[in-house]
Amino acid sequence: MDRTNPRWASVERPWRRFGATRRQWDDWRWQMSHRLICLEDLKRYFRLSPEEEKGARYAAKNFAFGITPYFASLMDPEDPNCPLRRQAMPRIEESYPAVIDSPDPLDEEAHSPVPAIIHRYPDRALFLASNVCSMYCRYCNRRRLVGDSRHAVTNAQWEEGIAYLEGRPEVRDVLISGGDPLTLSDERLIGLVSRLRAIPHVEILRIGTRVPITLPQRVTPRLLRGLRRLQPLYFSLHFIHPKEVTPEVERACQRLADCGFPLGSQTVLLAGINDDPKTMTALMQKLLQIRVRPYYLFQCDQVEGTAHFRTPLSTGLSLMENLIGHTSGYAVPSFVVDLTRGGGKIPLVPEYRQSQEGPRTVFRNFEGRVHPYQEG
Repeated sequence: MDRTNPRWASVERPWRRFGATRRQWDDWRWQMSHRLICLEDLKRYFRLSPEEEKGARYAAKNFAFGITPYFASLMDPEDPNCPLRRQAMPRIEESYPAVIDSPDPLDEEAHSPVPAIIHRYPDRALFLASNVCSMYCRYCNRRRLVGDSRHAVTNAQWEEGIAYLEGRPEVRDVLISGGDPLTLSDERLIGLVSRLRAIPHVEILRIGTRVPITLPQRVTPRLLRGLRRLQPLYFSLHFIHPKEVTPEVERACQRLADCGFPLGSQTVLLAGINDDPKTMTALMQKLLQIRVRPYYLFQCDQVEGTAHFRTPLSTGLSLMENLIGHTSGYAVPSFVVDLTRGGGKIPLVPEYRQSQEGPRTVFRNFEGRVHPYQEG
């Protein structure tokens, strides 16, 4: 690349493009307060397609959108098909109805005994810590709540949620989610984790977050010092595309891993973004390099306004076949469908068993070759 080209300077020093100093750029609070949240913001930095401009107008009345300057700096300003841009930028396709779509496809509200809790599985529960995200992903399965002040999580709801968990000795695993818990202040987040850690029967705490990808500046030494003493604490991250694995994101993940937090990625399969073998393999291999274990590959939920992101189940199974046996086992996630109406997560795997007769089973291996296996 020609470093004399003015565009190189904006890539090397993205803060200049957004009118910030380097110190401001590295401050996660500055990033949050300068998110792109309206059509005028988008027009200032991107050449919008008609679908994006109409989508921004539609989103302003229906689903929140917001993009951190950091993540916006990774998006191609000219190409509406940029895989990072498609995740963050609203499009008019969000207004196209689909018969199977629902505002709450996983029936979370029916499994919410108190406002801050979703309790769908016997021994684990989800704690809604906030309804704010650093970036509002366009495929979010909780988009009915996030970014809407009417659904802000109150202190009273926190207390009610903690009291609910204290009275449920069968709950041994709590996922702190939202919104995104890492948008809370250090004091609020560390205080919440401390309260939950003090519940005797809660063995495992997890934080579900996309902030280390969309706002890596948030992973500060001060936050890490406060959380480190509250182990065991797991981080469920949400990586979608290999272009998200930047030096800043790698540094944030290294800091988390160095503190002893196990890191896993829950990746959503999205049409036109990561639904080809080359992209998915590159993502999974890059995650291992930054000490993030690929955990789930999710079929995109049947959320209202997301039909244009969904792929056939056969696409996910084909991607799994391109991973299994062709890359490290650690780089192979579980392909999962989260069933509607609260049915829970169901893993799907390619069919390798060809036939079975008595103790003899015939399998197809990852190379397509047939091998018999004899029991007994």
